Amino acid sequence: MIEKILTVQNRAGIHARPAAIIAQTSNKFESEITLTRDGATVNAKSIMGVIAMGAGYNTQLTMQVVGPDESEAASVIEELFNSRFEED
Repeated sequence: MIEKILTVQNRAGIHARPAAIIAQTSNKFESEITLTRDGATVNAKSIMGVIAMGAGYNTQLTMQVVGPDESEAASVIEELFNSRFEED
């Protein structure tokens, strides 16, 4: 299992477009990927779950990845956050 703290760095937060990018990217991997905010955990492969988190600018999320391709999956998802979903 890999666990990382991710920070939402784009000014608009996680709205429909970044949520779609997270879900589409997560679905490319076999591993289970979850995001947790304030004790609420969602499946990163679910666009509605990711949007429902209501993660705004500078929100910290805990990502957990478990599965055969967990290392690559964690790295790719982390890079999405670091690149600000190519918005800013």
